[in-house]
Amino acid sequence: MKSYKMEIAGLQRELPLCEVSEHLDIAAFVMFGDVEITTAAAAALLKKCPEHDIVLTAEAKGIPLCFEIARQGCGDYEIARKSIKLYDTDPISFEVQSITTKTVQTLYLAKARSERLRGKRVLIVDDVISTGASLEVLEQIVKSSGGIVVGKAAVLAEGEAADRDDIIFLEKLPVFPK
Repeated sequence: MKSYKMEIAGLQRELPLCEVSEHLDIAAFVMFGDVEITTAAAAALLKKCPEHDIVLTAEAKGIPLCFEIARQGCGDYEIARKSIKLYDTDPISFEVQSITTKTVQTLYLAKARSERLRGKRVLIVDDVISTGASLEVLEQIVKSSGGIVVGKAAVLAEGEAADRDDIIFLEKLPVFPK
């Protein structure tokens, strides 16, 4: 399998290349199970991020980073879920089409959980920002909940996302046209 080697938060990683289409491959960055990279990336991002009261991410790949940023920093986080659980009463919801998923998904945040964002400075985080579609939906969730987005951060900015001036990231991740 082809791969791409890079340094992230001072650590070397080899990312497998995955086919998105017949014309494009991307390098897959998955933090699950990699405590070392999660801890180091969270610490490095916290040095670059503005003050915040709570951290928000979308289920699922951003969860380890979100937790670790909250653990090292503000001590509080929320997760927008991809499905409604029995205990998620009266959720708000927004649809998103991510580059790494084949179908449109819906993100949910239960009313009680969304009320926790009201009046709070919210830092939105994800593992990788590609198209920014997930960020946009998370911003909608924060705004509809009465929170204030103070920053949008990720470990990696993929392709043209690295040219954006509204996001915070550690490293640029190239895309691989075929």
